[in-house]
Amino acid sequence: MKKANRVLTVLMFIFLYLPMAVLIVASFNTGKDITRFEGFTLQQYVRLFRDKSLLELLGNSLIVSILASFIATVFGTVAALGIRDLNPRLRSTVMTLTNIPMTNPDIVTGVSLSLLFVFVGSQLLGQRNSLTFGTLLIAHITFNLPYVILNVMPKLKQMDPALEDAAKDLGCTSMQAFFKVTLHEIMPGIVSGAIMAFTMSLDDFVISYFVTGMDFVTLPVEIYTYTKKPIQPKVYAMFTLLFGLIFVLMLTMNLLQIRADKKKSEAHGA
Repeated sequence: MKKANRVLTVLMFIFLYLPMAVLIVASFNTGKDITRFEGFTLQQYVRLFRDKSLLELLGNSLIVSILASFIATVFGTVAALGIRDLNPRLRSTVMTLTNIPMTNPDIVTGVSLSLLFVFVGSQLLGQRNSLTFGTLLIAHITFNLPYVILNVMPKLKQMDPALEDAAKDLGCTSMQAFFKVTLHEIMPGIVSGAIMAFTMSLDDFVISYFVTGMDFVTLPVEIYTYTKKPIQPKVYAMFTLLFGLIFVLMLTMNLLQIRADKKKSEAHGA
């Protein structure tokens, strides 16, 4: 049974990462046919960094992802603190409502947000172009919030509530107790939530497609037009770099989690 489980695990990882392996190999291929490796080259990366349009699109995606993840992390952390202080029944209801945006199909979220932005922009604000950078940013913050909340809440549950009371007994105000005690205890969850929000925002296409305007286009939305014609090999290089970035971020998140768990076990052991 154990041997079968190991075989299935290996097959699962091969299935998951084989497409990325093909993409990475294709980014170093001298030929344009991904089914045949003709030779090793870095020219695709050179062409990528010479393409100002692709770099500008990548910059747009990074701007939106960084801003959205930062704002969502701040709001999500505050929301998690508020949810923690609710009574158990109301807390369960709120957490269920928090999970709905994550399970809701992206196309439904994208269309509903687009309709909302168009209605508010045209009917209430009188704008001709209702979809702008602002609507794109709001949409990204909206679908990132649940991920931050769900990463922070477990850390709040793990934290000993007596720590805050002890800090207040020693003269700290509620705000000082938060920054000196609570924030330190839940920081791994905040970092994990921020990294996950960043990766989700950087990767998003469906929701961005419905809420973005013509003045500010992100990389995933523009890449959709590339699929209608033969993809240039320099795009493979860009995908490889993005995969490397996401891989490093997820590895960092896991290392931080392991480090936090180790510190907690050491503290309990002491």
